[in-house]
Amino acid sequence: MSSTKFPRLVVLTGAGISAESGLRTFRGNDGMWEHENIDDVCTPEGYYRDKKRVKDFYNFLRKGLKEHEPNAAHFALAELEERLGEDFLLVTQNVDNLHERAGSKRVLHMHGDLMRLTCEKNPKHEFIFEGEETLDTRCPFCGGMSRPDIVFFGEQPLYMEEIQDALRHCKEFVYIGTSSVVYPAAGFKSFAKSFGAKVTCLNLEVPTSDPYTDVFVEGKATEIVPKWCKEFK
Repeated sequence: MSSTKFPRLVVLTGAGISAESGLRTFRGNDGMWEHENIDDVCTPEGYYRDKKRVKDFYNFLRKGLKEHEPNAAHFALAELEERLGEDFLLVTQNVDNLHERAGSKRVLHMHGDLMRLTCEKNPKHEFIFEGEETLDTRCPFCGGMSRPDIVFFGEQPLYMEEIQDALRHCKEFVYIGTSSVVYPAAGFKSFAKSFGAKVTCLNLEVPTSDPYTDVFVEGKATEIVPKWCKEFK
């Protein structure tokens, strides 16, 4: 966040919102790991063992994004952001660019972004990339070897300090398309709640009870998110 103003509303989105655009999830039965071993393509060890294989895997995912379009839930959140301005922050666990293509601007990709690369020498060097990453792709800032801007298993998710600051000051926190059981994102609801925020869950399946969630809305993201956004004040 470029401003020192903290958002009134923090939204967390997970794989469920992109699944309704036809994107395969990482954890589903027909997920992205179907033809690859997770240890080979989403761990630091796998990356340094066979960089070409890992780069090719994310090249394939990046190229596939063009076949999918933002859905009504993505557009509803972008419209809500336009209405709220700096009172809105979107945090996503997804590595796709569907939020941005729907018009969202205040987005933090905590697990990385398929449309960006980082530098092996200096991870703070990030740059937009839409082509085919190879072993010859270099950081435009220092000339170091590039790597996918993906948080591998065992690595620290991105923007955690900004996210925690926002959760500490927000009035409402809503999580969409995620069961919110995998940490650290699973801790967001309890953290926000401990500072007085109202917590809402919008998901295809919701738990029967959760001590940290005040409101549960069950259904497809494309149906319930536009309605919730329209009614948000």
